[in-house]
Amino acid sequence: MPTIRVAIITVSDGVAAGERPDRGGPACEDALRASGVEHRVVARETIPDEAKQVARVVRLRADAGEADLILLTGGTGVSPRDRTPEGVREVLELEVPGLAEKMRAETARGFPAAYLSRQVVGVRRQSLVVALPGSPKGAADCLNAILSLVPHAIALLRGERPEHPAS
Repeated sequence: MPTIRVAIITVSDGVAAGERPDRGGPACEDALRASGVEHRVVARETIPDEAKQVARVVRLRADAGEADLILLTGGTGVSPRDRTPEGVREVLELEVPGLAEKMRAETARGFPAAYLSRQVVGVRRQSLVVALPGSPKGAADCLNAILSLVPHAIALLRGERPEHPAS
């Protein structure tokens, strides 16, 4: 399989304003590196917690065809400013609820509050779009929960006919 091109978008008012460091984005990069999935980060961006900003960046990255995988970290909770799922859903062509369910189910085994997180996974054009929690551990754990299926999903989006993954 060709290298997976990844865009990592941190969604955080505080990080976007320079008030705190980005830890969710680097946690995603570390999880990808540790997984052995062949990838290349093609874009890194930080935006505030605004649904319109989320929709804009997903649309931009997917429609340009520059990223096979668009990871957003942050804004998936239930606080008043958490609006990443709404922005993502606004531009998805189809949703892949099983991957979001898998993230919550696997991470909630050791952290029941994971069921409060509103991860969203879907497709726009040929990009798999994944909204992850903003905490570094939550982002990495959720990404690790689905990484074995990501290359298969991307191959399907590329029009390939890969064998189903064994696990």
